[in-house]
Amino acid sequence: MVQDLLIAVVAAAAVGALYLAAAARVVRQYERGVVLRLGRLREEVRPPGFTMVLPGVDRLRKVNMQIVTMPVPAQDGITRDNVTVRVDAVIYFKVVDPASAVVEVEDYRFAVSQMAQTSLRSIIGKSDLDDLLSNREKLNQGLELMIDSPAVGWGVQIDRVEIKDVSLPETMKRSMARQAEADRERRARVINADAELQASKKLAEAASEMSTQPAALQLRLLQTVVAVAAEKNSTLVLPFPVELLRFLERAQQGAPGAPAPEVAQAPDSGARAPDSGASAPDGARPSDSGAPDPRPAVSSQPYAHH
Repeated sequence: MVQDLLIAVVAAAAVGALYLAAAARVVRQYERGVVLRLGRLREEVRPPGFTMVLPGVDRLRKVNMQIVTMPVPAQDGITRDNVTVRVDAVIYFKVVDPASAVVEVEDYRFAVSQMAQTSLRSIIGKSDLDDLLSNREKLNQGLELMIDSPAVGWGVQIDRVEIKDVSLPETMKRSMARQAEADRERRARVINADAELQASKKLAEAASEMSTQPAALQLRLLQTVVAVAAEKNSTLVLPFPVELLRFLERAQQGAPGAPAPEVAQAPDSGARAPDSGASAPDGARPSDSGAPDPRPAVSSQPYAHH
């Protein structure tokens, strides 16, 4: 009798151990447990730790509450300005309602991935190429709103959406490179022209200042000669200073015994012209200065005819 009672106790303990092993569940810290009892959702969500379920009656679904990083496959599309591009992105989301994530959608990860791809294609078609390249923050916010609207009903919250890369055709890359090079060349020319304008104003001021002191120009010339002479492999051609020529000219004019320059005098209006009847030597023609005519004299006798 005692032996049968002992066997019954051991059997009951074994059954209890088996039941405990089948009913015991452990929910980790970053998970939440959703219980379906006979196919119906239990309102209570199991917290992290040890929990019990009815074997064969309850079914426990563990839902990860961590932030999920999901890459969005690259999508080919045509922008609003008719440029073919290839854009890929990354999405960060997490589950905020475990019951809705289990009941409302079959696979919330796959649903979020498909919604992100379609939204990315829509964003590409609505945007210009310049917006995709330089205004990504605005596009990221629009993409986040487009994905978050249906995801709220699935118990999923979209934290962040980022466009990773925008791939362009090679022809478009070359065109953009030429455009950027032309723009840089234009800015360089504008800056150079501005510098020339400022330099011309400064040179005009310097010329105006030097015009008051002519020796300043010669000093500037000598400074330039010194700067050029520093290069030992150069040939220096020094022009003759104009000021020195003027100095020599003034010195020559002020030297004693220097012939005075001839000054042409206008004939006196009151002077009388020489008498036409005055006799002049043969072979000489009277002139205003009284000097003999250097041309040969011509005989006044008639030629003899034979």
